Amino acid sequence: MAEKERPKVTNEISDETGQYDARFILWRQFCSQNNIPVETLPSDLSGEAKEKWEKLKEERLRKPEKE
Repeated sequence: MAEKERPKVTNEISDETGQYDARFILWRQFCSQNNIPVETLPSDLSGEAKEKWEKLKEERLRKPEKE
């Protein structure tokens, strides 16, 4: 079976949620817990920090797929 392709997530602040968008809140928490400056971009991470971010993002931000 072919794996379903997931739509790309844009890196934009929506008009509805603004700075309270779940991605931005999670990023701020992650930075705080890992002593990473909040101004850092996720694409600038490397090594263990990048792996932690990807895992956290997968656990917290992926919406369950509808069947």
